[in-house]
Amino acid sequence: CVSIKLFKESRSSQELCSPLSNLTQPPQPQPGGSHSDGSLGGQKAAGRQHGAHRRMQGSLRPLPVQRAFGTGSLATAVPVSHMLMREACSQSGFFRNVQVQAAPSNKLATQTSVPGGPLTPAEEALQVVASAGGEWTSSSLSVVVVGASGDLAKKKIFPALFALYYEGLLPKDFQVFGYARSKMTDAEFRTLIESTLTCRINAKERCSDSQEQFLQRCFYSSGPYDEAKGYEELNKRMTEQEAGTGQKNANRMFFLSIPPNVFVAAAGGAADYCSSPTGWTRVIVEKPFGRDSESSAKLGNDLKKHLKEEQIFRIDHYLGKELIENLTVLRFSNLIFEPLWNRQYIRNVQVIFSENFGTEGRGGYFDQYGIIRDVIQNHLVQIVALFAMEAPVSLNAEDIRNEKVKVLRSMKVVTMDDVVLGQYRGRTEKNGTTLPGYLEDKTVPEGSLTPTFAAIAMHINNSRWDGVPILLKAGKALSSKGAEIRVQFRHVPGNIYKERFGNNLDSSTNELVIRIQPKESIYMKINNKVPGLGLQLGTTKLDLQYQTAYKKKELPDAYERLLLDVVNGDKRLFIRDDELEAAWKLFTPALHEMDSKQIAPELYPYGSRGPVGSHYLAAKYNVRWGDMEDDE
Repeated sequence: CVSIKLFKESRSSQELCSPLSNLTQPPQPQPGGSHSDGSLGGQKAAGRQHGAHRRMQGSLRPLPVQRAFGTGSLATAVPVSHMLMREACSQSGFFRNVQVQAAPSNKLATQTSVPGGPLTPAEEALQVVASAGGEWTSSSLSVVVVGASGDLAKKKIFPALFALYYEGLLPKDFQVFGYARSKMTDAEFRTLIESTLTCRINAKERCSDSQEQFLQRCFYSSGPYDEAKGYEELNKRMTEQEAGTGQKNANRMFFLSIPPNVFVAAAGGAADYCSSPTGWTRVIVEKPFGRDSESSAKLGNDLKKHLKEEQIFRIDHYLGKELIENLTVLRFSNLIFEPLWNRQYIRNVQVIFSENFGTEGRGGYFDQYGIIRDVIQNHLVQIVALFAMEAPVSLNAEDIRNEKVKVLRSMKVVTMDDVVLGQYRGRTEKNGTTLPGYLEDKTVPEGSLTPTFAAIAMHINNSRWDGVPILLKAGKALSSKGAEIRVQFRHVPGNIYKERFGNNLDSSTNELVIRIQPKESIYMKINNKVPGLGLQLGTTKLDLQYQTAYKKKELPDAYERLLLDVVNGDKRLFIRDDELEAAWKLFTPALHEMDSKQIAPELYPYGSRGPVGSHYLAAKYNVRWGDMEDDE
């Protein structure tokens, strides 16, 4: 982020808004400073312009945070300040119908006409994207969903692409191609995905028109995943559509929404027969990334026979959730948290994932992996890496991922002494409803020992986290659905009020809870005096509820954020090859031991809080699971 100093000198709107070059060119560096590397001269130039804009607005508005579109340098932030400048000038009566261009240093020269008013939120977002240097006006974009007839594509990918479209966050010359083995015409394909497209509440007015326009950009091509002929036909169709846009460059993005056994064949087909000759080609690979270190390494090596590492985007949709992206903001931009984020003040950290439903007919796929491979090794460990990492040098993707890798390499390899496994069994409710057990799922092999629940204690062997247990818990068919991070702080040393809390001092310790889903929120448990004449103490919450605080903001789906990042080439929320290798090394020995020894999981009733063994594991580290208490 760029810190903008507000200068006190006063300028009139005429001085600020004229001539036009003040708006359409980036601020020039002052003597003794550079504008491209964030040095003092460039910051002052941006600061004077932005300070004048703030005064004209009559109130202090924060500079929009530059999210995933640049490296955090002043050069990429300049067009954002231009945008705000232009908004102020528009409101003061200057520069109506102005064509705003990005700085000449950018490859893109996006023009946005604003007749009689400031930029809309979508135009602002587009302008931020433009500032990253994407070639949107000189390139077309083709998005290919491989496995277009599958559930993931219909439920997540197409709705996410449509949301980006009606928010104005995709290039004007873009098209969507579905590719799968099923035979289908373009019209049938459009009918298939039409029912999955919905608009946010604040976009209902333009929803119908946007749907029709989006569907007209959707095309379908069928073919096998492992034969060249289908990809050659797909390439032919893509080339025809791209030629119709009149753009000299064509970028292509492939999403592999297919079973892992055809990942390599599909990636090879896309790379070898459908790579763009005039633009970039990027391939998104969905988990699972193997079953252990060996299979993951083989998958990575096979992919690299066709693609370079910078072309591969390993997606973990949990990293695209709003509260996960806010995790580093919460920690590194708030002074009150960073000094406490260490072993001196934190007693334990819990990352909890729970689903209140079972496999329900999809146990065949799940049984190949189990809860550790399906959830803990990727989703939860990625959260731990973001939570525990040191401050990166910048917001650049490689700087952030470097710090995550350091955390993973500092973690102790998991042993079975720190693992509790569980599998849900069926039960009958009081009203007579039968909840089937895992082994009663007809798609699950008879006598399967695959765990549907796991609790794991992990340890980070570095100076910040040494001695702090990191407890991970994930399970299916539990009593509730949700995901959260719980940070339990240490007891107050020499607490003069300890007698007021009784024997259970743990209940009086501060706790920070980051609820990822549902009902996204961040709250801190504190001790407080209960109003009255006596001295009665109670625990209460300082509570930020997203639904209340951001009523006018509908949270985007994780796939929207991640797909947009792929379009812009930002890999900050994607998994690097060495990061994946380090994560698998933590779990592979325990997974092999589970498989070789055929370790039987502890049974727990459908709809319960999991096996009793998880409580013994927590007690081993003098910890009580935070989700055992009712926080609603």
